[in-house]
Amino acid sequence: MTTVTATTALVDVGVAAAGHRNTCNFPKTSSLSSSPSSAIQQAIISGKIHFNAFTGLSRCKKQLLFCENVRTRGSVRLHCVAGGRVRTCAVAAGVAESLVEATEQEQAGEGTVALPRLKPKTGKAALPLKSDRRRSKRFLEIQKLRVKKEEYDPITAISLLKQTSSTKFVETTEAHFRLNIDPKYNDQQLRATVILPKGTGQAVRVAVLAQGEKLIEAENAGADLVGGEDLIAQIKGGFMEFDKLIASPDMMPKVASLGKLLGPRGLMPNPKAGTVTTDIPQAISEFKKGKVEYRADKTGIVHIPFGKTDFPEEDLLTNLIAAVNSVDANKPSGAKGVYWKTAHICATMGPSIRLIIKDTREFKLPS
Repeated sequence: MTTVTATTALVDVGVAAAGHRNTCNFPKTSSLSSSPSSAIQQAIISGKIHFNAFTGLSRCKKQLLFCENVRTRGSVRLHCVAGGRVRTCAVAAGVAESLVEATEQEQAGEGTVALPRLKPKTGKAALPLKSDRRRSKRFLEIQKLRVKKEEYDPITAISLLKQTSSTKFVETTEAHFRLNIDPKYNDQQLRATVILPKGTGQAVRVAVLAQGEKLIEAENAGADLVGGEDLIAQIKGGFMEFDKLIASPDMMPKVASLGKLLGPRGLMPNPKAGTVTTDIPQAISEFKKGKVEYRADKTGIVHIPFGKTDFPEEDLLTNLIAAVNSVDANKPSGAKGVYWKTAHICATMGPSIRLIIKDTREFKLPS
């Protein structure tokens, strides 16, 4: 292990790329240079020092302190100091030694020494966004179809959504609405159901817990599973071969014992979800046709599947508008100010497409 010594140089990283200097609060010590090193500025501007590596510090307060460092395993540590906190970033030893020499010669009046050129990055490593570096080639190609952060009207958005579907399976189309609510308050919670006119594209298995004549009504209405205490015993034993569980009100005291099993799976019968009702045939019919339950998560975002990518565009548009109208109609009483923040749609494996909220809420389907 060898020690690399250099004359200290201080530079404001936040303004170096802009080509001008700025004054930042920094502890006055005798070891600091009175003026920034243009060699270090040049390294920052050319990308040989990536100041974004110093996370957790405000860009306008970032200051790079290049001083006595210890070279280990071919790299030299650079220290970023601001607000009494120190962050460290490793720089290639060749670049660091050149910066040392350039800083010394500059302060001795000899000018700036040219820095060695590093091998340019290629492939995904050269992408500017770190999130894109983890994406597949397929995703990087299809996300070029839409302009990031641009808002689209519902018709254009549905058309783009179908174009971004390029997987080997039929993807689900999803809507994600960010609302101005805080679900930790009772009067700002949102939980409701919506009947999608064109269905969900999925076969729904419906189980019914009832007794007496309700059992016969459920069988005639097309329920996949019908039972009473015997079905409760099967569920306690681990049987979960159903997507919706409907119960009559007189069965709820017995169903209460299944809370720990059904609750985490979202299968517990609930009057708000329409799964506790006296009109069992109607409930079965609605869920078979495409009734979807939704609720706001703890961040105030609602997630609703509204079809499949193999649906016609008109059908997807009809289901989307039905979902939007349902969220509007079930606005919590405690919601204040602007109710809608953002609205996006996407396919299961595709990029999000941002909607124009005003156009989407006021969209009228052709009669």
